[in-house]
Amino acid sequence: MKLATLKNGSRDGTLVVVSRDLKHYVSAGGAAPTLQAALDNWEYTAPQLAALYAALNEGRAADAQPFDESACHSPLPRAYQWADGSAYINHVELVRKARNAEVPASFYTDPLMYQGGSDSFVGPRDSIYALSEDWGIDLEAEVAVITGDVKMGASDADAAGAIRLVMLVNDVSLRNLIPNELAKGFGFFNSKPASAFSPVAVTPDELGAHWADNKLHLPLTVHLNQQPFGKPNAGEDMTFSFAQLVAHAAKTRELAAGTIIGSGTVSNKQGSLHGSSIANGGVGYCCLAEVRMYETIEGGKPATGFLKFGDTVRIEMFDGQGASVFGAIDQTVAHYQERG
Repeated sequence: MKLATLKNGSRDGTLVVVSRDLKHYVSAGGAAPTLQAALDNWEYTAPQLAALYAALNEGRAADAQPFDESACHSPLPRAYQWADGSAYINHVELVRKARNAEVPASFYTDPLMYQGGSDSFVGPRDSIYALSEDWGIDLEAEVAVITGDVKMGASDADAAGAIRLVMLVNDVSLRNLIPNELAKGFGFFNSKPASAFSPVAVTPDELGAHWADNKLHLPLTVHLNQQPFGKPNAGEDMTFSFAQLVAHAAKTRELAAGTIIGSGTVSNKQGSLHGSSIANGGVGYCCLAEVRMYETIEGGKPATGFLKFGDTVRIEMFDGQGASVFGAIDQTVAHYQERG
């Protein structure tokens, strides 16, 4: 099934069930007022939500309304936990190669992961806000999952069974702030502003054969200023599956229902800068930093700049029939103005 959260003036919005073709929705009604409430009581709420989903897709929902992606918040407008991995080691290899450093052997067996801010996400059509272009504003197109409760020390199989929903994310990075933060030895904070998630979150069964081995095997499409920028397959070159990422997050703690785990920037192995862009027949990129790494490796320094105010980013995924699976993250970079 497909679920979304409509903005209603409150912090947590209103949970709705969305049709498979993303054209209509019905209120989740008595099943759960919010997505977090649904996740907290998933065994009870999921069958009710599934029944609403079936009625909606079969044309039996008398109270169906047209679905407008621009009215959506992120499926979870705030979460108890948001942790982002780096499952695509090709991305890490490029980072290291660009600065003539080796990838530690442990990176291939022990996932990288950081804990992001989860008190407030932005909607899929909200702006990417920053106070300065000098911060090095970058998109990061990724896949993410939402879990149920996960016990400490969960096995990969246990972790897989706890995956409730799948969605897309733009995990914005402020690249020029990262080096000084990492130099402190305490990880990301100022360099990782609010993320935006796709309008719709989808249960793994809805993805059919595209969800295999706890990976999502579909291209992740990225447009930058209305031009094709990336289309790497999210299931390829993914060193760690979502089951492994969830299990890693639960190694020393329990995970509460509503925990979000990200894949890290989707990245496929490609030959070179001149063969990796879509224009040159490659699958392109899911972040500007990766382009800059290729440029540094091959030319000695980056030539591509980061995002500027007014730039647009669109992130979407289509199924084998060309239908949008999650709806689109479609954002404009804007100078932050205090909201009254």
